[in-house]
Amino acid sequence: MERIRKNNFESGLYVTATPIGNLGDVTLRAIDLLKAADFIACEDKRVSGKLLSYYDIKTPMISYHDHNAKEVMPRIMNELGAGKIIALISDAGTPLISDPGYRLVNECRDQGFMVTSLPGASALLCALTCAGMPTNNFLFYGFLSPKMQARQKEINKFVNVPTTLIYYESPRRLLACLKDLFVVLGNRQIAVCRELTKLYEEVRKDDVEALIEHYENIPTPKGEVVLIVAPPQEEEGMVDDLDAALKDALKKLSVKEAVVAVTYMTGKKRKEVYKRALELSNDEDG
Repeated sequence: MERIRKNNFESGLYVTATPIGNLGDVTLRAIDLLKAADFIACEDKRVSGKLLSYYDIKTPMISYHDHNAKEVMPRIMNELGAGKIIALISDAGTPLISDPGYRLVNECRDQGFMVTSLPGASALLCALTCAGMPTNNFLFYGFLSPKMQARQKEINKFVNVPTTLIYYESPRRLLACLKDLFVVLGNRQIAVCRELTKLYEEVRKDDVEALIEHYENIPTPKGEVVLIVAPPQEEEGMVDDLDAALKDALKKLSVKEAVVAVTYMTGKKRKEVYKRALELSNDEDG
């Protein structure tokens, strides 16, 4: 395919990062590309329209997301075959990171079209660099399951991995997620990063017990959340004292939640832990 150039850009697909909050956080090259493109593939025209209006960009938009990919992808392939310049953006941040798009990129590469990335804002890197956690290595998981049991299983996959963990979370599930992190990982340090780059930016770093107490006593917060979880300490491991572990867990959790947490922590059989938890709970009630 003959490469067509327009305002210093070749025909092809440009995966373009956009701001995660503050509209000033966009690169000069991204603005030039968005103006030069034949059209912009975005998740939600209403959201992307605010950015385009702010920078007086008149380029037409088409909606592209997981639900309409089968219908829209062929059109994008045809346009690329005609030598068009197409920008792919998400509602916020770097496309493809917990957002739709990788199938489109894969299809473009399979058909021999040029694909490149215009780097920029990313919520996970923004959170990581201001959280005060180890950054020499980290594991980004993305969004956890909305259901408690599945979420705990996902968290447990990395319980002994010696690295900083990064999760995305909805503000509506923040408190439930913190409780599950406590159940599976114990009382680790966590940074709750919210409303990043915006007026009410919050980075609240504390042990997870203190965070649970805080968010239990305030209204549900707003804004998408990034959770930065500290690596396990070297001394963390299997807890030998079952009673001590249960008593500590029962201060913050229900019997059911405490049993799950202590089973993870001690490696003991669930039936044994449950039986002892009931005994301790009954003793306190008596």
